[in-house]
Amino acid sequence: MPTKSIKIVVEGGNVKPGPPLAPTLSQLGLNVGEVVKKLNEATSSFKGMTVPVTLEVDTSTKKYDIKVGIPTTTALLLKEVGASEPSGDPKNKKIGNLSLEQIVKVAIMKKPSLTAKSLKAAVKSIVGSARSIGITVENKDPKEVIKEIEEGKYNDLLSKYENQWNEVKE
Repeated sequence: MPTKSIKIVVEGGNVKPGPPLAPTLSQLGLNVGEVVKKLNEATSSFKGMTVPVTLEVDTSTKKYDIKVGIPTTTALLLKEVGASEPSGDPKNKKIGNLSLEQIVKVAIMKKPSLTAKSLKAAVKSIVGSARSIGITVENKDPKEVIKEIEEGKYNDLLSKYENQWNEVKE
């Protein structure tokens, strides 16, 4: 069965049936409206965010599989903090504050694309990303929060999410 892989980047829940997607789907003999509807359903949880998607199309049967990727760490953090773009000056201009629980949520979502071997390491990485785009964590400079994580201050909180972390497939 010959398959064709189409990699696209779409706005979650807002895929439009126009170029360059529509001509490509038409060439493969797929119903553009149906595919767009399914793409919107599959990406609806990432509404307004840029999401990588792979369409695996069996060219002989016209059956297809939609594989939704994970948005960037920056996109997830911006959504979490309710901002539209990163701070142009993260050192002096803050765009919001997140709780460590929100950071853990982002770390768990990103697990498949992270190289971190533990939840603690993943959280420290996400906290670092938050710092680089102007987000404070627990109303503090993220650098301070990373130190506190290393000192074990948040071990109880992290252990609450350890099972969720372990359940995510890499």
